[in-house]
Amino acid sequence: MQRHSAPDLTCESTDLLVVGAGISGIGMGYYLQNQCPDRTFAILEGRSDIGGTWDLFRYPGVRSDSDMHTLGYSFKPWTADKAIADGPAILDYLKEAIEENGLARRIHFNRRVRRASWSSAEQRWTVEVEHTDTGEHTTMKANFLSMCSGYYSYREGFTPEFAGVERFQGEIVHPQAWPEDLDYKGKRVVVIGSGATAVTLVPAMAAETAHITMLQRSPTYMAPAPAIDPVNQRLKRVLPKRLAYWLTRWKNIVRVHLVYRMSRTKPDRLKERLLGAAREALGPEYDVDAHFTPRYNPWDQRLCLIPDGDLYKVVRNGSASVVTDTIDTLIEKGVLLESGAELEADIIVTATGLQLVALGEVELEVDGRSVDLSETWTYKGMAFSDVPNLVTTFGYINASWTLRVDLNADYLCRLLNHMRATGTTQCTPRLRPTDHDMAQRPFIDDFPAGYIKRGMHLLARQGDREPWLNTQNYLRDRKFIGRQPVDDGVMEFSTAPVPARASR
Repeated sequence: MQRHSAPDLTCESTDLLVVGAGISGIGMGYYLQNQCPDRTFAILEGRSDIGGTWDLFRYPGVRSDSDMHTLGYSFKPWTADKAIADGPAILDYLKEAIEENGLARRIHFNRRVRRASWSSAEQRWTVEVEHTDTGEHTTMKANFLSMCSGYYSYREGFTPEFAGVERFQGEIVHPQAWPEDLDYKGKRVVVIGSGATAVTLVPAMAAETAHITMLQRSPTYMAPAPAIDPVNQRLKRVLPKRLAYWLTRWKNIVRVHLVYRMSRTKPDRLKERLLGAAREALGPEYDVDAHFTPRYNPWDQRLCLIPDGDLYKVVRNGSASVVTDTIDTLIEKGVLLESGAELEADIIVTATGLQLVALGEVELEVDGRSVDLSETWTYKGMAFSDVPNLVTTFGYINASWTLRVDLNADYLCRLLNHMRATGTTQCTPRLRPTDHDMAQRPFIDDFPAGYIKRGMHLLARQGDREPWLNTQNYLRDRKFIGRQPVDDGVMEFSTAPVPARASR
């Protein structure tokens, strides 16, 4: 992608600010440019390049944990053969989306939003921006904010406190801060964790390490899938690429929806399918019950996608192993487990998760009052009660993130166009009198993953009725978000207050 310099925005104002130039912000930019051509907007990115997650994470084998026919945008077909793509390929795809749509001129790098204050009198946000390359602080004005900064802290990942850290003589690395010069060839490596990052790292590193061990406190469900989608390959041979992409996309949307539905209605059947695949891949001698049979039902936590069963392959050939135990303490040469066993290690990788944050750690204020998001109600999973002119994008935990990007961006454009048509300048979700007795539920319900549980108290509540829901159901959201009118009796539209006349 040819890098363009966006015009300076210091102390300027614009109709809308998009915060973040990752997969969400780029998608939002496309929709705004095409569906709201009369609106001015800019994309502020706190880092020095685009991509968000796909630029930040540099660990071996980093890849998508969703297929690219649904992680890709609806407006840009994924045409590569691999449906489970690595980080560099995804980053190239995002750069192509920017280049093809002339979005580079909209993006302003090294601009981290720290604080945003709404004024009803002015009908706009005042945004405090830190220039991360110079340390300078400036302000911008915007009528609307689109928060596309993801759901985790970019400063550091989550690492539990391990006893004996000071004694360990090797290197300890978190995948979010992977050193470019880390040499693991011929080394003994212990990866702590059993989530998506761990199951990516282990097969990616296994061929070059002396041995690599995935140390887990408890097992996770693994979902083998072909890295190259055979249905898509056949469709591409006989159909135009865009149509082949669309059909594959819908095939995968429906398939994932049905799998998730089975996990809620027939969990034992899905459990047997997943464990049956593990037994077939690992052989009759392997103890699948001990190392690949979780204590919970499928999709109580996210399934780990393993392309072409790569994790099973390196475990079966002996270059990697899985140990299910609890850490007692780190010792000079590795890890002492509560069982009394020792794992020797030259490198310990703490694939122990992320730090969940709200709105990219941006502080919000409305008419001089600080906003505590945990005291608000989520409106359709993308806005907050009594917070004007703001939408956020928080993707699905049971489907591809980008499916939500497309829905939210299209909704925002419909909202902006409605405001233009009605001459209104402020839109605010307000609880109806009948909503005040709602039962409170967490923003993401029935999903006890560690990173979610640790940070759920930071997020808005959802209720028990529309539109105060975060459904985590793409097919339902297509109607709930994509088709319902924006003027629904809950979103309140208004214009700037009329200044009071001076008394004579």
